[in-house]
Amino acid sequence: MTISAHPLVTRARRLAAELLLPEAERVDQEGVPVSHIEAVKRSGLLGVVAPVAYGGSGAPPAVLREIAEILAGACCSTWFVQTQHHTPVQTLTQSGLPVRERLLGPLSRGELLSGVAYAHLRSYPRVPVRVRRAGDGWRFDGTVPWYTGWGLNDVMLLAGTTDAGEVLFAFTEAREQPGLRASAPMRLAALTAARTVSLELDGLRVPEEAVALRAPYETWAPRDRARTLNATPAVFGVAEAALALLDEEPAAPLLARLADVRRRAYALADHPVPHERTEERLAVRAEAYDVLGAATTAAVVAGGGRAMALTSRAQRLAREGLFLLVQGQTAETRRAHLRALALGAGGA
Repeated sequence: MTISAHPLVTRARRLAAELLLPEAERVDQEGVPVSHIEAVKRSGLLGVVAPVAYGGSGAPPAVLREIAEILAGACCSTWFVQTQHHTPVQTLTQSGLPVRERLLGPLSRGELLSGVAYAHLRSYPRVPVRVRRAGDGWRFDGTVPWYTGWGLNDVMLLAGTTDAGEVLFAFTEAREQPGLRASAPMRLAALTAARTVSLELDGLRVPEEAVALRAPYETWAPRDRARTLNATPAVFGVAEAALALLDEEPAAPLLARLADVRRRAYALADHPVPHERTEERLAVRAEAYDVLGAATTAAVVAGGGRAMALTSRAQRLAREGLFLLVQGQTAETRRAHLRALALGAGGA
């Protein structure tokens, strides 16, 4: 079976065509509705890479990538809320701790949607969220700068750093509770619809049985770094959606560039050693952003003055492209991208 014929890819296309794309401009202005999340839950897409034994589909990474392209190209805000869910599923799949048996099934079957709150770990040795032992559980204190899906997620995978230099990931309910308070939803240039807040943690207690991962930072960080080196499929999905707004003649060369970069990016993503070919991965990642920028700019140019309206698809895609420039960004990827931009300007 080809990737494009996989049943989950077919479902993703149907969801995108019948619900996400027709509603995308309204959602962009009003926010991702609960009804969108319920539709994603019913679709089975939340279990795409989850183990079959727990109700998931156990599909290969290429299927997850294809689904991400389809959803992001239709409604990037909805894609961004649901894409958080796959990290908790993968974390539980690799975990041998008791929380796996409690949550992996409901998450794999789409009965629960999980968010994530761990990107702040990348600022280590600065510690925005500190975790300390508290009786037979753990206490979280500090600030989570970004948390997406507030009011839509059922649970969250929350991370912090211990005084011993360990990272600790644990599940808690995604709601205000003693020790956890959310800010007002952030007004952002793009993806305000994804309901992003910051979280203030002041003595949030989680029991030991909620812990999904505990490891030295030096063990966890290389695996996390490897994930940030590759171009995200959403870049290709948004770029293709933008090019669909052009006539065939101006679109053709950009589509060819997009296909070439996508092919090289996914070949690197499938490389059996994720820590190898780092410079090539970063270069292809920057090249993908270059194509994305060209595609969304072309869509705005083709749209003319109409593209300045908030109801314009081209304008929405251009703002989503700006968001993707910084989504999942690390100091390393930022330096590589800036270097690529400087070299491009020097060669112009």
